[in-house]
This record gives sequence, structure tokens and C-alpha cells, in this order.
Amino acid sequence: MNRLLQGYLTRFMRVGNLEFVDPAGQTFRFGDGSGPLVRVRIKDRRTEWALALNAEFELGEAFMDGRVDFEAGRIYDFLDLVLSNVPSTMPTTWARMVYRWRVLTRRWRQHNHSRASRRNVAHHYDLDARLYRLFLDSDRQYSCAYFETPDADLEAAQLAKKRHLAAKLLLEPGQKLLDIGCGWGGLGLYLASIGGADVTGVTLSEEQHGIANERAAARGIADQARFLLSDYRALDTQFDRIVSVGMFEHVGVGHFDEFFAKVGQLLKPDGVMVLHSIGRFDGPGDTNAWIQKYIFPGGYIPALSEVLPAIERAGLKVTDIEILRLHYAETLKAWRERFLEHREEARELYDERFCRMWEFYLAGSETAFRHQDMMNFQIQITRNQNAVPLTRDYITRTEADLRVRERDYLRPPLRLAGE
Repeated sequence: MNRLLQGYLTRFMRVGNLEFVDPAGQTFRFGDGSGPLVRVRIKDRRTEWALALNAEFELGEAFMDGRVDFEAGRIYDFLDLVLSNVPSTMPTTWARMVYRWRVLTRRWRQHNHSRASRRNVAHHYDLDARLYRLFLDSDRQYSCAYFETPDADLEAAQLAKKRHLAAKLLLEPGQKLLDIGCGWGGLGLYLASIGGADVTGVTLSEEQHGIANERAAARGIADQARFLLSDYRALDTQFDRIVSVGMFEHVGVGHFDEFFAKVGQLLKPDGVMVLHSIGRFDGPGDTNAWIQKYIFPGGYIPALSEVLPAIERAGLKVTDIEILRLHYAETLKAWRERFLEHREEARELYDERFCRMWEFYLAGSETAFRHQDMMNFQIQITRNQNAVPLTRDYITRTEADLRVRERDYLRPPLRLAGE
């Protein structure tokens, strides 16, 4: 093993039981020997040096290509072990230099004008619709769930997320609601069916657009919940309520002012918006290079210190902020376990390299939320501070009311059209 990689692992791997087998077949041991063994085999010298120089990017590619394999444990076990030892700040001078350069140039990679946004969305969300059925809940919620209790399963936690958002929106029947980045329509259908809202959802994904409208038609509420293949920037109608879940991560730091200025135009004077997004605890940064290339081109996870000034500049008011810390780690764990259970089906849809890519994506994302200062935030936004109650008690009361309504509407449980 080259001295650079060996020195790095020796310096930081204090706890755990990690073995590396280099291309010559020699085994190197790191950690204190505690816990389950994770054994990694590196198959060629080029990969070994690539990992030493830029592990953040090269590990994912090497795993996808089969140049790195695991003889004990899986990629998740390795990432969990290493990231629990390595500090969340860049651990070497070279890594810090690379990261600073990426931060300096991030606006170029996140220049999400309308054409680029449509292309980037298609890259991830217009994959074969059967893929997402393999690991998401029955309502195909592709964002952080809300685990009200430690033993809640994914179905209950995703329903709780929708309920929690509906309560914060202070919905009243007949109100016009906009869902920016509506996904496959699950939240919009809930807010129409349970909350009585008149819902307009927008997405740039052709797959999501088609499925969301099919589901609305199957429920007989197509006149109450319609989903448009449109950029939110093209809208000019005002709404009583606006919600956006898991879309803000695709806006890009250079477009934050544009996003909230448009929200200010679309939200009625007494309206309420709730923004649900992944965030980072440790301040402004940049997207992981591997994630940027293979999973979410143009994407960026913002810090609150970047989001709140943009809201203020738009003349909007923040009336509530909630931080969801480990909820997404538990969501991703459920997705990862479900994906691995159906891995062979995914391989039939695509190929082995794709399955390795997806496993790395889910494992890397989960461990990032456990060890690397990632979280989710929900921000309630208004134009008029009198639009919401003085205290937060209404959230609990409204959720209790919504549970009663759900018993009438959610029998049988939410299912995709055709399932």
C-alpha cells in the first residue's frame, strides 16, 4: 500500500476493525480491532493512488467499476466505520485545497437556468418508474420521513411527514395550494383529499408528471389536484398556500434570491408557505463531487445562513423553523435495506454497475446524515406575521384532527396507480 494512503488511515482510524488488501495481496490493519471486521480489497495500483489523492470522488467510481470490493462487510459498513473516525472537516491539506476550489467555482456548476434544470431533473427522476417502487413507501415519498416514534416504520413515518406539513400550512378547505416540485403527487393528493385544498403541483420530470395525474384521476379528484409539467418560475397565479419538499436542493445557491422573489409574487398577502429541504449544520460548502456527477447534477445542500438572508431580501418573514436531525438517516436506512432486498430486480432493470452506484448513493447519503453535519429543515414563511398563531400549539391540535380524517380517507392505504 502506498505510504500516503497508509499514513492517512493510520492517523485517523482509531476505533474499529478495518483491513485493506492491496493489489500485491498484502493485508494492512487499522483501528483497535473492536467491532465487526470490514475488509477492503483494492485491485490495482492506479485505484490505490486515486484513493490516496481524492477518496471523496474516487471511492464511488472504484466501487461502481468493481476496482474496490468488500470481502467482509459492505460499502455501508466501510463508510460508517471510516466516517465515524474521520473528522467532518477536510482532514488533509490537499483535501482542503480541492474543497475550497470547488466552493469557489460552485455557482458555475449550480447555474440552473430553465433548460439546465429540466435536464438535471430528468437525469435522476426520469429513470424507469419501476426502480423507485423497489425501495420507496407505497405513496412513493422521495424525501425525509418524520419518525414520531423510534419504532415507526417507513409507511407510518412518511404519512406523519405529510400530516406535519399539512398542520404547519394551516390549511382550510377550498384554499388554493401550490406544490413546487410535486414528485409523484403523494403530498398534493394528501393535501387535496385530507386537507380539502385545491392543489396545483409543478414538476420538471415527465415521469412524475404523468404518474401524478394518473393517480389524481384514479382517485376521482383530477379537478381538485392537477399536476403541471412546468417550471415554477413560469407561474403567475397567486396561492393561499405554498409547499415545497425536496426541491430546494435543486435550485442552486446562485438562484436563491430568484426562488424567494418568485415565492413572494405567488403567495397571497395573508398566505403561508412551508419549505422542507436538506441542510447542513456546518455552514456554506459544496456538493460532493461524486454525487454531483452521478446522482444530482446541479444540486446543492444549503446552510441556513445562506437561505435566511435570501428570504429576508425577498421581503418575506420566517415564522417557524424546525430542524429534523436524524430523521433522514433513518429514512435512508429504510430505503437502503429495501433496495438491497430487491437488488436483483434493479439489476434486471439496469445492470450491476448501476446497482453498485445506487447502493453507494444510499449508503453514502445515510452515513453523511449520521456523521457529516447534514440535517433537514422546515421553514414556515409568510408575508404577514399575523397569518399564523402566536404559539406552536396549533400544530399538535391540527395533527390530531388530521389523524381522524385519515381514518376515513386512507382505507385502503395509499398505493400507486396500477399497484
